[in-house]
Order: sequence, then structure tokens, then C-alpha cells
Amino acid sequence: MTPTDGLPMPQRVGAILTIALGITIAVLDGVIANVALPTIGNELSATPAESIWIVNAYQLVITMTLLSLSSLGDIIGYRRIYLVGLGLFTVTSGLCAMSDSLTTLTLARVAQGLGAAALMSVNTALLRLIYPRRYLGRGMGINSLVVAVSTAAGPTVAAGILAVASWQWLFAVNVPIGLVALVIGRKYLPFNDGVKEQRFDKISALMNALTFGLFFLALSGFAQGQSLKFVAIEAAATLVVGLFFVRRQLQQPYPLLPVDLLRIPIFALSMCTSISSFCAQMLAMVSIPFYFQRNLGLNEIETGLLLTPWPLATMVLAPIAGRLVEKVHGGLLGGIGMALFATGLFSLAWLPAHPGYLDICLRMVICGAGFGLFQSPNNHTIVSSAPRHRSGGASGMLGTARLVGQTTGAALVALAFNYFSDAGTHVSLLIAGSFAVFAAVVSTLRLSHARAAA
Repeated sequence: MTPTDGLPMPQRVGAILTIALGITIAVLDGVIANVALPTIGNELSATPAESIWIVNAYQLVITMTLLSLSSLGDIIGYRRIYLVGLGLFTVTSGLCAMSDSLTTLTLARVAQGLGAAALMSVNTALLRLIYPRRYLGRGMGINSLVVAVSTAAGPTVAAGILAVASWQWLFAVNVPIGLVALVIGRKYLPFNDGVKEQRFDKISALMNALTFGLFFLALSGFAQGQSLKFVAIEAAATLVVGLFFVRRQLQQPYPLLPVDLLRIPIFALSMCTSISSFCAQMLAMVSIPFYFQRNLGLNEIETGLLLTPWPLATMVLAPIAGRLVEKVHGGLLGGIGMALFATGLFSLAWLPAHPGYLDICLRMVICGAGFGLFQSPNNHTIVSSAPRHRSGGASGMLGTARLVGQTTGAALVALAFNYFSDAGTHVSLLIAGSFAVFAAVVSTLRLSHARAAA
């Protein structure tokens, strides 16, 4: 079997199921923790400012370790990183469920974030081994479908669990799913040879953690109204450490931050498109619930139902786009998708004063359809444009782009609400639409570059 042949069908099904289960618990965990944060905070006697670290600790660790773990995957194999991450995530989910204080829960979430980072770091690199080259786009589409379904189901799952059980079960539910995924994964996930001459760069790993950790803290501090003096110090430290980090990477034959991949024009353009798209997505998804509840007076159930058409539309379009990218240039699909996404965002920004449910749902469907049409082809382009032995680096960069975009988008929402109060959602949606337009333009620039082979 050649590296581009993928796996035999029975093994492919088992490997896909393992990836799907891992994605499901990682995505669900992030969503349901956000939904249940007020409940958890109340039961642990924590203030809202203290409670936010239940979410931030998880997100921060993923941001700081994702690229390092993807580099390690290139060296020792993607299967090993994925299974270790899956095991760690499963065990620490149990520890989260047994936590009896904010401190123990936050520490467990730190370890859980490390497991999630391992899953995310090599997820798409494994897809490249699982699927034949000609069907990689379909694999990306199924991957996006699972993410969309998990995201859409998150609030419902959280509400259902909290209706019949305590918040601890939000984390305990991951344990049986993780154990099943581990058993299947050990049997079906493919092996790959690491790059023998590549060595793990511990200094670069530390500099990477500091750079992205400081960036996250600076943006979070700014969003939460931290003293501008401290934010400026954190931002300056980010720039200084980041400068030395990038300079070191330029001197490495196998850089932890894949600056070598950024020299590939279509890869660099795809990364820029990805960051912009996820920034736009987060700007909208964080700000819209405030508009529904504060301006329209809707309750939590109505808000959840009106948000659902977005991921449902993404769920429908993502697999279709995954098939289309086998015949149509990803730059064109991404450009059309982001143009449609921008249309939906601007139409939400200019909703009538008293919109009906249908008015809102149609606009949410346009947003979700545009994002679904964009996501699979863009992910396919990022992974397939990298050399096969650098698939881990490409996979890590894909996850990093998402985190950087979402973190930036969340900070911009806070900025909009701080400066524009009740008009914060309107301003956030206008900014989101602008990012989507930029992403559409950058995506179409890729048309001048040949389609990458998987």
C-alpha cells in the first residue's frame, strides 16, 4: 500500500469512528462547559471572574501546546500522539467530574486541555493517512460535519444533563465515550513513520508556549477590562518573545512553528483566510445571543433554537463542499462561501427593529451555509498543500489558526460592547462581515496557484 492509497475499507471505518468520537467529546466539552459555567460557579461558590478560568485554563493550554504536539507527531507518529491524548482526555474528564473546588476543577481542566490539544494537533494529519488522496476532501467534509453536529448539540446536551443530574456529569459522560474510542483506535488507527532526522526542539516549545500564552492573556485581559498598563506589558512581552521565537524557527530545518510551510503561497493564503473566517465566526456567535436576549427579550430556549439553523446549515453543506473540492478549486469554493457568509452577517446586522423568527432563521441559514461551503475546502487546501512528512505541522497550524481567530474575535466583541453598549452586537456583526469579505478576497487570490495534491 502506497502512502496515498489510504486504508482498506474496514480499517478506514474504524479509524474514522475513532476520529469522530474524539472530535465529538473535545468539541462538546468546550461547548457544554461554557453553557454550564454559571451553574458550576454557583455550586463551587466562585465569582463570575473566577469561574471564567474553568474555560480559560482549558483554552489557554490548547493554545500553548498545539504546535508543539503537532511537531512531536511528525517525529514519533500521529497515532501515538492521538491515543495518548485520548487517554489523557478521558482520565482527566473523570478528574473534572470528581472535583470539589474551583482549584481542583481548574487544574483538571489544565490537564484536560493538554489531552484535547493532542487530539486536535494530529487530527487532520491522520485523515491524510486514512483516506485515499482523491477522497481527502470527503474526509474533511465528514470532519467538519462532526464538528458542526457536536457544536449544534452542545447546548441541548448540557441542558438535558443538567435537567436530570449534577454538573459533574457534564464531564463524566466523556469517560465511556473516550474508553470506547481508545479500544477502537488501538485496533484501527494507522501507523506512520516519523522523520528520523527531526529532533524535538524543547527551547522552541517553551518559546511557543510563552508567545501564544502571552497573546491569549493580553487579549483576555483587554477583553475583561484589565489595567491597560498590564495589557501593554503582556502585549510587549508577546512581541519580544515572538520575535525571538520566529527568528529561531527560520534557522531550523524542521521548525516547530512551520515557517517553511508559510513560504508555500497557497498555504499562507489559506492560513490568512482561516484566521479571518474564525474571527468573523466568533464575533457573530458571541454577540448574537446578547442581542436576542437584551434587545429582543427572548429567553434562553428561544435563543438556542434561533442559533441552531447556523450549525445545521453548516452540517448540510460541509460534506457537499468536501466532495466538490475534488473537482473545483478550493480558492473558488472558499471565496463563494465567505461571500455568502458575509452576506448573512451583514443581513443580521441590519435586521428590522422587530424581526420575526423566519427573518432571523433565514439569515442564520445563510451564515451557516456560507461557512460550511468554505470550511471543508479550506481545511483540505491547508493540509494537502504541505509535504506529506509535514502533515503534523499543517494540522497544528490549522488548529492554531482557529484558536487565534476565535480568541481575537472574542476580544473584539468585548471591545465593541465596552465602547458601544447596546449597539455592541450591531458593531460586532459589521466587523464580522468585514472580516468575512477580507477572507473571501484572500481566498480567491488562491486561484492563481495550482490546486495542491493530497
